Order: sequence, then structure tokens, then C-alpha cells
Amino acid sequence: MIYDIIVVGSGCAGLAGAMYSGRLGMKVLVLGEMRGGTITLTHIVENYPGFASITGMELAQKLEDHARAYPNVEIKDEKVAKIARKGADYIVESDGGKYEAKAILYATGTEWKKLGAPGEKEFASKGVHYCALCDGSFYKGKTVGVIGGSDSAVKDALLLAGLVGKVYVIYRGDKIRAEPINYASVMKNPKIEVIYNTNVSEIYGEKKVAGVALDKPYKGEKKLALDAVFVAIGHVPLSGIAKEAGVETDSKGHVKISRNSETNLPGFFAAGDVTDTRFKQAIVGVGEAVSAAYSAYLYLEGKK
Repeated sequence: MIYDIIVVGSGCAGLAGAMYSGRLGMKVLVLGEMRGGTITLTHIVENYPGFASITGMELAQKLEDHARAYPNVEIKDEKVAKIARKGADYIVESDGGKYEAKAILYATGTEWKKLGAPGEKEFASKGVHYCALCDGSFYKGKTVGVIGGSDSAVKDALLLAGLVGKVYVIYRGDKIRAEPINYASVMKNPKIEVIYNTNVSEIYGEKKVAGVALDKPYKGEKKLALDAVFVAIGHVPLSGIAKEAGVETDSKGHVKISRNSETNLPGFFAAGDVTDTRFKQAIVGVGEAVSAAYSAYLYLEGKK
């Protein structure tokens, strides 16, 4: 079987692209490791139009249900290893087999960026975490640290403050970079304390995390006792497979796309956080994916 389009990635962008491709009458296959993507690890989403407040899991499920409403959309939980050209078509290799398609929608998203400090690797899942929603409940009443100063870091701190006894936000900059509403919430939360202009130089402990070493003193001490550390310093685009296929990326590894979600390869489209779009939000990725689906539809029509 030759699919009209294979969607690589089953997060918000991938599911939205699959839905719209199905709506346009294309035969669609979605391949992805994590159904729903990283939005499923977000506790509350309050910036997706149409939903004043919804959990990440609920939003992902609604997108999946909408995609499955079209019988020409097929979804498989498989890890893609390679994408290669076959004439004018593409061959996609996964841990479940090989598939052929006339077009590709690449929506793999990102992975968490690592801090790179001594102790981070040694204490992974032993006090070093990257998902506050996933692991915050293990530290009820404890003292934890969030490393980072972005809106994501702030939202992690707010989530953790509802679970733990004390949250330190450790940020290398001099001002938190969060949405105004989230910034205000952090500033007035008595459980949250922000440490500015400071880096974590080491994560230490024995069998589990006991604290972090700072590159400058805070209240006279260069060590801060913590029961856990949540790293929230950004994400790295999962663009390796696309690059190997010949897709152009920017200096940070983001897939370059046009306004119509086209890449430099014919029939190869991309959407979501893996792309070079500046504003990384679920709704932006969904919009890009819908644009990609329509561009793919026009591409396939032009080949007839």
C-alpha cells in the first residue's frame, strides 16, 4: 500500500495534520512513539483557544478522537528510524516495518535539553527530573529546585508549589521570562523563592539528590540543600531523521519551513516545535500542521 501522506510524530501537530489530511480525503498513516506528545505531560492548558482550562491529556485525546473520526486515518505507535526518497515518493522505516508515501508531514517535536552539570546523569530519576507533572508528587512536603527562567520553568514551579513544601527557582538571568499572569503568580506565591544570576555547577548526593552547588553564594552559602531538581532550560528539536533525509535546518537544528509549512524537499512538509517558527505553542503547531496538510493536498493534486 502507498499512503498519500505519512505523519511522523503523534503529538498535537501530528494529530491535527492527520485530521485535516483525512478531511481532505487523503490516505493517512501516523507513526509516533508518544501518543499525544509532550502536551500530555502538561497539567493544565489555559492558552489553547476554545478551552479556558483543559488538561494536556484531555486536549491530546480530543485531537486524537477528531483524527480517528476519519476512517482513512491510521495511527500506529511506532518509532521512526529513517526516511528516504524512492523516486518521487518516500520510504519510512520504523520499528514496526517499512511504509511508502507520496508525501511526508514531519512533526516530531522536541526533547528536554540537558543541563550538563556533574551529577545530572548519575542522579537521573533519583532526584533529577525533567517533568514536574510526572514526578512532582514524589516530593510532597519536600524542598525542590527548578532550574530555568522560562514560562515553562515558571509553570513547573507553580505546579510543584501545590505539592511540595518549598520551591527554589534557580535562574542564570536577572529577570524571569514568563507570561505576565504566570510571572505574577510566582511572585506572590509564598512557597516559591527565586535565585537570580546564578548557575548550578553541580548536583550532589549519595544514593539520591541531596542538593546543588551554586556558582555564587546565596545568603552566604554556595550549597543549597534540595530533595529534587527539575531541569527546565528548554528543548532540543528532534530533527535528526529529517536532516539525514536532506531537509534543511537552522543553526539550532530546527527544520526550516515556508509560510505554507514546506521544506526544501518536494512533498516533505513540517510543523510544530521541530520547525524554525519562533513561538512554540500547541496552537501554533496545530495551525502549521493544518497548513501543511493543505499544502500536501495541493502537491498531490499537482502530481495527478
